[in-house]
Amino acid sequence: MKSTLTYIVLSIVLFSACKQTNKNNTLTPSEEKDGWQLLFNGKDLNNWHIYNQGNQPSKWVVKDEEILCDPTVKTGIFGDLISNETYQDFELKYDWKVAKGGNSGVFIDVQEDKKYDATFVTGLEMQLLDNGNAESRHQADSTHWAGCLYAVKCIGSNSKPKPFNEWNESRIVQNKGKVSFWLNGQLTFENVINTEEWKNLIAKTNMKNYPDFGLFQTGKIALQNHTDAVSFRNIKIKVL
Repeated sequence: MKSTLTYIVLSIVLFSACKQTNKNNTLTPSEEKDGWQLLFNGKDLNNWHIYNQGNQPSKWVVKDEEILCDPTVKTGIFGDLISNETYQDFELKYDWKVAKGGNSGVFIDVQEDKKYDATFVTGLEMQLLDNGNAESRHQADSTHWAGCLYAVKCIGSNSKPKPFNEWNESRIVQNKGKVSFWLNGQLTFENVINTEEWKNLIAKTNMKNYPDFGLFQTGKIALQNHTDAVSFRNIKIKVL
């Protein structure tokens, strides 16, 4: 009887520990020890503001412990959501999902300045997309697929997003000029930026129309307000 009771107690403790570890928008003790920081606590947008427009009502809200952007909402301004802080070498993790045919993105190295009218003018974008139901122009160009450096480069065979309305896990690492994108555990882009090879690569793409695109190795993180609904959770960063 005693051994049975002990087993039940241990099972409850283990279950509670697992449940706590898996809670969204929190850090585990090992993550805290390793230097991870939450960029979203599941409750508010205190670490964020609208690009070039500061803190004001927008299409971005917190709902069900997720950051949700719904462009169809009639109130609030349009604009990308951008981090208050600037980062250089880091590892960024986040979960995301889009509606059917949905399209959005996460930017790094964004320069927030009135002389730039959009985040994509300077920042590198990891594309977020429902590949299977996207517009034909996106389906035809592998650099437009989920997980890729939008309009520049992609390991297309590894662009395997979950079906729409299901959560994906993404990771971005920038370290000493080397940038790597990961989607659901698969490497989807990797390159050393701001080298001659990099400049030659950009010169062959439409991003050449933005002279300051991809020149920076430090900047802010931005979430794109596109024409489709997108949700984020578990946004965390570790400075390297």
